[in-house]
Amino acid sequence: MFSSTWNFVKRHRRKFIFAGAVVGGVYLLGKYAQKKIREIQEKEATEYIAQARRQFHFESNQRTCNMTVLSMLPPLREAIVNQLNSENLTTLLKTKPANKLEIWEDLKILSFTRTIVAVYSTCMLVVLLRVQLNIIGGYLYLDNSVGKNGMTAQAPPDVQQQYLSSIQHLLRDGLTELMTVVKKAVQNSLGGFSLKQSLSLLELEQQLSWIRAEVEAGSERPLSWYMLADDENPLAEQACGLTENDVMTIKLLNETRDMLDSPDFTTVLNACLNRGFSRLLDNLAEFFRPPPSVSASSSAPDSLSAVSLPLAKIIPIINGQINTICSETPSHFVQDLLLNDQVKEFAAIVYETFSTSHELQK
Repeated sequence: MFSSTWNFVKRHRRKFIFAGAVVGGVYLLGKYAQKKIREIQEKEATEYIAQARRQFHFESNQRTCNMTVLSMLPPLREAIVNQLNSENLTTLLKTKPANKLEIWEDLKILSFTRTIVAVYSTCMLVVLLRVQLNIIGGYLYLDNSVGKNGMTAQAPPDVQQQYLSSIQHLLRDGLTELMTVVKKAVQNSLGGFSLKQSLSLLELEQQLSWIRAEVEAGSERPLSWYMLADDENPLAEQACGLTENDVMTIKLLNETRDMLDSPDFTTVLNACLNRGFSRLLDNLAEFFRPPPSVSASSSAPDSLSAVSLPLAKIIPIINGQINTICSETPSHFVQDLLLNDQVKEFAAIVYETFSTSHELQK
């Protein structure tokens, strides 16, 4: 029996060798596949954790943006009121001066100018801080991710402070220049209107549209100029005495200018301005409500022109809007801007751009 078994093995030896090779190969292939699967799973898990960590950091950064905007609104309101102080004029009017009509005319221009400037500057503040804090946020994420590898930090605290201080341009020189441009547009649009002339909400909306058109299309400078000083930065003028932090700050400012000059930024800012002026008109509409009897018989399209008010009555209404627009407590006006979908999407693009490692190599 053993002899016949041995003879069978000898006759089919090659088949046994082949089968063994196949079985061995399958076993080794299986072990290799298991190893690769583990590597893929580990890589996916690492990427998922990194993505979750970055998403958490991004969301935290957006909350910081919102809180920073709210904290900057009181200084913005103070800067506007100090330069466009209508309260002095209203106090003067109570003394019944001889030039009462002249003071009313000044108050008309001043009230519309400061409210329109408040809308522009608040929208600018929202989008500018979104850009700046997401550039900083992206670099901070990178610094925290690669800092242990001994690479130079892209956004150390001193650089952050120096970079973010550039917001003062919007609160000072940029704001002053914006006031000049807006005041001229208001004068051109409303200068010829008598205080006794009545305007409906629809007519008021048309006047605001014409003022916006002159400010945005008629000015020699783009709106981004009011938000960030031009390329002749004081730091760059020091040339020979630049520190490493100065170089980093200039780099951040140049990257910010690139963002502000992009078509996407212009689209987002326009969306904010449209929403801001729309919210302003919503606030004004509360004072243009027709009596219940008229309201019941009026159709919705006609309701905007159903009630007209003398310009002398509109002026104090317009004058007080700055307290709603530049409110440190989250008003509907500010919330509309902070929660705007286009603002959120643009913020995500900026953060994504500056939180990816290839930026570090530039």
